[in-house]
Amino acid sequence: MKEATQNGKITFINHEKKYVIIEYEQSGKKKTVNGSVDENVQKKLKEQKQIRKTHHFMMGDIVDFRIKISDRGDRMIATNINFLYNNALDVLINKASTDNHFTGYLKIVDGKYFVKEIDSYLFFHVPFSPWQILPTEEELNEQVIFSLENLNRKENIYASLLSNVYIPEFHTAVKIFKQKTVTEALVKNITPYGIYLDIISDKIQAKLSLSKDESMKELAANLKIGDTIKVTITHISKERIVVEPVTET
Repeated sequence: MKEATQNGKITFINHEKKYVIIEYEQSGKKKTVNGSVDENVQKKLKEQKQIRKTHHFMMGDIVDFRIKISDRGDRMIATNINFLYNNALDVLINKASTDNHFTGYLKIVDGKYFVKEIDSYLFFHVPFSPWQILPTEEELNEQVIFSLENLNRKENIYASLLSNVYIPEFHTAVKIFKQKTVTEALVKNITPYGIYLDIISDKIQAKLSLSKDESMKELAANLKIGDTIKVTITHISKERIVVEPVTET
């Protein structure tokens, strides 16, 4: 007998263990059930045309699903979980288009940083730069101001804190970039794919790619670990630093 489809709301999600808790009503009573949101399960269900599309699930998602007995026969579980809509997320995205400032609480979930938006209770992942100083335990659960990024891809939205603290070496790298200063970099490693450099001590690093440029391959052939080469920083952001070697004249 085919299980009846239920509608419910995701009230808890564990991205690390890939499961959710869904709250739903049955015969006028509120109930909860656990279900898997593993990406591989989602892809298989889509291939079987049991769901319309795969989805990165979030708190507050309204979903439909079926309930069945687990394979071990010890409990009821949710299957065929299918995303319908999330009104709270849509409201935040619309607001971000004109005023991309939100208040939330900084949290750690499964070893990763998130902010919980103060009104919707939606959780957004906060990726940190390799050069940022991570928040202390005292800063957890405190209010922070953040913006939402990647708004055109709803399933991959993340949060960016408006107040960030970077290591001193990063500020030095920014100064070098702005002043277009030539600096000496230490060769830490050489592989068929790139020359790996320490730009400022061992705190700021960059890579010269060898994949396509023949001149770079020639440069790598004449270098060894421990050598220094002169470079300029051509791009810097909180995610990556790009350098180019300085051609001797």
